[in-house]
Amino acid sequence: MPDSIDPALPERFPGRTRKRAGTDLLAADVHARLRTRILTFEIQPGSRLVEDEISASLGVGRTPVREALLRLQGEGLVSRRKGWVVESTDADCIDRVFESRVAIEGYATRLATLRASSADICDLMALVEEMDGFDTMSRAALNQLNRAFHERIVTLSGNPFFVEMHERTQFHYWNMRLPVLFTREQAVMTNEQHRLILGALSSGDPDDAERHARAHVATTHRIVRDALDG
Repeated sequence: MPDSIDPALPERFPGRTRKRAGTDLLAADVHARLRTRILTFEIQPGSRLVEDEISASLGVGRTPVREALLRLQGEGLVSRRKGWVVESTDADCIDRVFESRVAIEGYATRLATLRASSADICDLMALVEEMDGFDTMSRAALNQLNRAFHERIVTLSGNPFFVEMHERTQFHYWNMRLPVLFTREQAVMTNEQHRLILGALSSGDPDDAERHARAHVATTHRIVRDALDG
């Protein structure tokens, strides 16, 4: 048996090679579409995903759909229980979610300090200043601004793996639908922590940036945990 793949094989079976590449591209597209709809809760947790229905709606065969669902399963977004189901996250997972956020956001913020431009800093400052007006906005609006702030920093890390992992932790966090309302004092404190993170980013201090990012996630974890235990 040869130790390596015969380099002539693709030439001898060109149609097979192209077909596989086409299937991979289709599966990647199906995965991207389903993933976006799941992460934005357009497809709700607990919803069933039927391969034939997805194939018909996207105009693709079942093979790329099945491959896309297997990839989503590997990411923890769907599970297979007598068919495919969008994953639901139990509130008991809250500690693991925040442990993941500390690790991801902490180091992503360190990298963002080294890579963010002055324009990026201005964009982040605009989000922080808008969050100062939390008294006059809905909880949903404040959550959206807060999420945008953290997502922007993770994106500025320049590491697409961090972005993907952060999206997954955010999915599981919002999936839990936690009945936690921050007090006015807590909202002020957390936005001041945003300013500390931003200050470290602006001054180019990666140690301080990572420390403040970790402390901020730990503070949110404590607030949520105290509310749930109370």
